[in-house]
Amino acid sequence: MVERKKVAVVGGGVSGLAAAKAFDERGHRVVGFERSHDFGGVWELSRSYPDVQTQSPKDLYCYTDHPMPDDYPEWPKGPQVHAYLHSYAEKHDLHRLFRLNTNVKSMDRRTDGAPGWTLTLEAGSHIWTEDFDFVAIGTGQFSDKNIITHPGQDGFEAAGGQVMHSSEYTDPETVKDKRVVVLGGSKSATDIAVNAVNCGAAAVHWVYLEPMWRVPYFVGGINFKRLLYMRAQEQQFNAWGKNGFQRIIAAIFKPLVWVNFRGLETLLKTQLGLKKYGLVPKTPIEKEVSCSVPIVTPGLFEALKDGKIRNIQGTFERYDGNTIHMTGGEEVQADIAILAVGWKLGVPYLPHAYLDKLVESDGQYRTYRLAVNPDLPDMGFVGFNSSFCTILSAEMIANWLVRYADGQLADQPDAAQMNADIDMMLNWKRNERPAAQIYGGLCSAPFHFKHFDELLADMGAKKRKRSNPLAEQFSYPNHKAYGEFLASCPQYQAG
Repeated sequence: MVERKKVAVVGGGVSGLAAAKAFDERGHRVVGFERSHDFGGVWELSRSYPDVQTQSPKDLYCYTDHPMPDDYPEWPKGPQVHAYLHSYAEKHDLHRLFRLNTNVKSMDRRTDGAPGWTLTLEAGSHIWTEDFDFVAIGTGQFSDKNIITHPGQDGFEAAGGQVMHSSEYTDPETVKDKRVVVLGGSKSATDIAVNAVNCGAAAVHWVYLEPMWRVPYFVGGINFKRLLYMRAQEQQFNAWGKNGFQRIIAAIFKPLVWVNFRGLETLLKTQLGLKKYGLVPKTPIEKEVSCSVPIVTPGLFEALKDGKIRNIQGTFERYDGNTIHMTGGEEVQADIAILAVGWKLGVPYLPHAYLDKLVESDGQYRTYRLAVNPDLPDMGFVGFNSSFCTILSAEMIANWLVRYADGQLADQPDAAQMNADIDMMLNWKRNERPAAQIYGGLCSAPFHFKHFDELLADMGAKKRKRSNPLAEQFSYPNHKAYGEFLASCPQYQAG
C-alpha cells in the first residue's frame, strides 16, 4: 500500500494545475500555493500583454482529457487560454486545493526527522510554517521578471520616459502617439512591436542582439505543426543516448538531412524576406532549434516592409535624455522602452546549499528527466521540461513525478543511475548540442517524442505509440493519443 502524503504544489499556472491534479487523483492530500489572486501563471490577465497568443496550435496546447473549445481559433489569444485553464480547474475541482495570494518565502528540510520539507508561507501580513512530505514546484521557467537597467535610465525617466518589462505592458493606450523602442529577440518582443504599431504608436523600433530563425504559422502554405512536430523530423536532430548502430545510420543519412534543412532555410528566407531586413541567422537551423526559436508574429514582416517597424541589431548602450544610444552606434528618440528580456530561471526560496547541488557553475541544471535531483529528496519540478507543447509536457511529467514520489515507476532509478544519466545529458548538451543549454538545459524541444517515450517507459505504459506507424511517424503529439498512453500505465491509489 502506498502511503498517503501531504503534498505542496507551488504555483497555479499550467504546470501547477497539472501537478495538483496528478497528485490529487492518486489520493494524496494536496495543498497548492499561488502567490497571485488567480490561476493562470503567465496567462493570468494582469501579466499578459495585449494580443498575446499561443505559439502552438490549440490541439498541441491542451491537457489530454480537456481539449480547447471548438470555437477557439487555431492559435488562441491570452484571455482564451486563461479561460481554458479555469475550465480545467473547474472540471477537476482544483480550486478546493489552492490557497491564492499566498507566497512561499523559503523552504528547508524538516527538523522533526521525518522526510519532507518545511515551507515558510506568507499571506498578507500573516507568516507561518507548514510541513509537507513532498513538494512539487510548478512555477516553471516564467515566474520572476528578468529586470535589467542601462546607464542613464534614471535621467530618461526623469525626463518623462517610461521603462517597463514586457509583462507590465497591459494597456495599449500607453503607446498611442508615443515613440516606442522594444528590446528583445523573442516572440513577446515582436508581438509588442506589432501591437504598438496597431495601437497608434508614433514610431516603433525593434532592437535585438542577433537574428534567429523564426517559423511562421504557415510554412509554404502548410500549418507548421504538420511539418515540424513530427517524429520523423525530430529524428533528424542529434539526440542524446544514441548507440553505435544509431550513429552509423545517422552518418549515412547526414547528407539527406543537410539537404532537408537547407531547403527549409531557403523556404523561410524566401517566404519572409529575411535577407532584405538583415535577419538571416548565422547558425544553421538544425543547430538552433530549441525552446528559444520563436513563431513569427502575424504582421511583423508586413510592418517591416512598410517601414512601420525599424529593426536594429544590437542592444541598449545608454540613455541620454530622451535618446537611447545603441551598441552599433545608432541613436533613437524614445518615449517608452519596453524590455522583452524574459524571466529569471531559479528557485529563490530554496536554500543555497541545495541550489548548489541543483545548478552547475555554468548555469546548467542537474535534473533527471528534467524533474528531480537525487540530492534534493522529496521534491521535484513540473514545467522545467519546457517544450513547444507545454501543457502536454507538464501533464506528462506530473504523472511521472507522482509515481516517482510513490516509488511506483516501473523503472524506479536509484541515485547512482540518476547521476549517471544527468552527467550523460550534461555532456551531450555541452559538447554535442549546445542549443540544448538554453534555459539552463531545461527544454525538451525539439525532442518531444523521445522525452515522452522515456517517461512512458519509466511509468510502465503498455501503449507508447499509435498503432498506425505512418501516423506515429508523420503526425504531431496528439493529446488524445497521449491520454490513451497515460491510461495504459499501471494505476494505483495511495492511502
